[in-house]
This record gives sequence, C-alpha cells and structure tokens, in this order.
Amino acid sequence: MVIIPAIDLLQGACVRLHQGNYETAVQYPRNPVEQAEYFAQLGVKRIHIVDLDAAKGQGNNRSWIRRIRLAVPCMLEVGGGIRSQADVEELLSVGVQRLVLGTVLIRNPETVEGWVGQYGKLFLAGIDARKGIVRVSGWQEGSGLSDIDASLLAQKVGMIGIIYTNIERDGTLQGPDRERALRIAATSHLPVILSGGVSSIEDIHRAAQDSIDMPLKTTELDLSFSSERSGSYERRTPYERQKTGIVGIIVGKAYYEGKIDLKALLTEYPQPEDMPW
Repeated sequence: MVIIPAIDLLQGACVRLHQGNYETAVQYPRNPVEQAEYFAQLGVKRIHIVDLDAAKGQGNNRSWIRRIRLAVPCMLEVGGGIRSQADVEELLSVGVQRLVLGTVLIRNPETVEGWVGQYGKLFLAGIDARKGIVRVSGWQEGSGLSDIDASLLAQKVGMIGIIYTNIERDGTLQGPDRERALRIAATSHLPVILSGGVSSIEDIHRAAQDSIDMPLKTTELDLSFSSERSGSYERRTPYERQKTGIVGIIVGKAYYEGKIDLKALLTEYPQPEDMPW
C-alpha cells in the first residue's frame, strides 16, 4: 500500500478544501517546498500535487511545482488544469513523473489517447464524482458521465491507473468510498489510488486489505468513440472480471489536522521503490 500525502496549491499556498469548495480553503503554515521537503525527510516516496488555480483555469502554480521537483527526490504526480499538449510538455520538462488527467479525458479522450501514444505510460485518470457522476473543471461542472463509464474510458485510451475521489467525502474526514473504488477497479482492470475522506489509520488498514483480488460481476461497455461524443455507450452482457484493487491511498486533511501519524504509517507500510502506475 503506497501512502501518498497531498499538497494542494492555491495561489502559492498549501491548502485543503471541503468537498472541492474553494470558499472553504484552509491554509497551512509551511510553504509548498517546505512541506514537500518534510514529506521526503519522513520517507515518503510519492507526493500528490493538485494545482487548484489551474483546475479552475485561473492561473497556475507551476513555478512552485518546479521548485518542489528541484527540492525532493520523491515521485511527483500532478493534476489540475492539464488540458493541452503545452501543459503536458511543460510539466514533463520539469521532471514530473505522473500526470493526472480529468477534464480532458472526459471531453477529449482522443487527445489523451494520442498523448499516451506519444509520451508513454505516465498518465493517470483523475475520476472525481459526486453521486456517481464525474465532475470536471475543478469539480465545478457536471459531465453527465458515470464514474464507472469514465473508468472504462480511461482503460480504453491506455491510462496506467485511476485516482478515484468521491467528492462528497473529500475534506470531510468521514472515510473514503472504498466500495465504489473497488467497483471501479473491478470494472476497469486498472489499479486504483483511493482519495477523499481518509480520517484515521483504520481507513488505511481497510484499504490495504482491498488489494486482494476477488471476482466481481460487471457490465462491459462499448467505448468506440463517436464524433458526437454523446457520453452514452452501448451496454453488453455481464461477465466476470478480476479486480486489480486499491494500490495506494492519498492522505490530505487527516495528516494536516493531526489525525494520522505519517511517520508511524510509513514504518508500518514500507514504501516500494518501483511504482509502475
């Protein structure tokens, strides 16, 4: 189980939101580089960075991402506002190893498929849903596409994994939506990183147990792209699939609010050097 602490960037500060609402932003004292350096000192191998300004299309924090990259050896996965090839190339040139795509995957999957072919296996799908429906543009707009269908779309275009967030749990400390994450893993055959609502070490223990493979009956979808991109797909007959399971968990507010001892957690769960997803 990979423990992935989060740094959410808003106007150059480390913040946390409640259910994605920018009006609820709480700022924490360390600047982004100091926070990343502290994570690295604890033994963190991978950091999840969200550029909240870029996600809304109102500027970006890429200068801070560049400074974080220069400061720590950790793998960086970055999401928020990555919607053009220029965005992809800028972040890759800085040395970011994983790019998290949400809005562009839903709206322009053919573009993402092209990026996968050009740049390789380094893209993760950011599937952020409220009541099972994916939201885009910094969680500000509904897409009309279910999280299950989005996970199969991610598989179709060649993404290497999924970061799943139930928006209603995010920043609430109410526990992550493991059940939905497991269904997404089972349906897509992709490894899933669980995010949103982690409140205690018990949440992480339960997620770690979910890495065990087990069969689950699902419904396959025909993901052939149409020129109209209506968002609906032809359903086929149910069949058995093996789930990949939850391979990592993102820890945000629970760490920042002192609910989780990150150092102790990393001792309990030794972190792998090789993370192909």
